[in-house]
Amino acid sequence: MNYQTLFQTIQAYCENDFPDTVVVNTSAANVDFLSKTQIDTFIQQAEQRIYNSVQLPLTRYNVTGQCTTGNKYLSTPLDWLSTFSLSVIHPVTNEQTYLLNKDVEYIREAYPDPDTQGTPQHYGIFDSATFILGPTPDFDYFFELHYFAYPQSIVTTGTSWLGNNFDSVLLYGSLLEAYTFMKGEQDVQSTYVSRYNEALAMLKQLGEGKNRQDTYRTTQARVPVR
Repeated sequence: MNYQTLFQTIQAYCENDFPDTVVVNTSAANVDFLSKTQIDTFIQQAEQRIYNSVQLPLTRYNVTGQCTTGNKYLSTPLDWLSTFSLSVIHPVTNEQTYLLNKDVEYIREAYPDPDTQGTPQHYGIFDSATFILGPTPDFDYFFELHYFAYPQSIVTTGTSWLGNNFDSVLLYGSLLEAYTFMKGEQDVQSTYVSRYNEALAMLKQLGEGKNRQDTYRTTQARVPVR
C-alpha cells in the first residue's frame, strides 16, 4: 500500500474527506488546516506509535564518526533517539571495544580531571545532541554507533517498509488517529483498536520473535499450548 492508496483508504473507511478548514488565531494570522495536513498527521502519528511499540530492523541505524584528541564530547546524529551500542576502534590494532553507558555524574566523578586522557571506556548522554566520554580521548579515535531512529515517513517517500509489508497495522493505526480526531462512535473506535492490536501483535512476533532467533541454534517460533 503506497501513500496515495493509504490516503484514499482512510477517507473511505471514515467516510470523511477531512475538508480544509481555517484555524482562527487571535494573536496572529489565521492558519489553513488542509485536508492533506490532517491525514498526513494521522499517518505520521500512527507510524510513531508503531515504531515505539515494536523493535524492527528498519529502526536500527549505524554510523561511524571520529572524536578529537582532548575533546571529551562526541556529537550524535541529527536523527538519533536512543542508543543500542557505542564502540571505539583502536587506531593501531583496529580492535573494537564497546563502551559502557553511565550517567554524566558517574563520568564526572570517575574522571574528574578532563586533562587526564586515555582510551574512552564509558560514555554518557550529556544532552540531546552530545555524548560525554570518559576518559578524555588521547587520540582521534573512530567510533561506531548503533542507534534507534525513525525511518522516513511514507508521507515523505510515497512508499515504506510498513506500507509494502505490513499495511494492516499502518492502516488501522492511522484510522485510530483519524477516528479520534472525528470524535467517532465508541463501538467503531473499539473495532479499530481491536484490529490494530491484532495487526501489531503479528508485527511484534515478526520484529521481536522471528527476527531475533537463529534456527541453527534455537527452535523455530512456537505458539504455547494451554
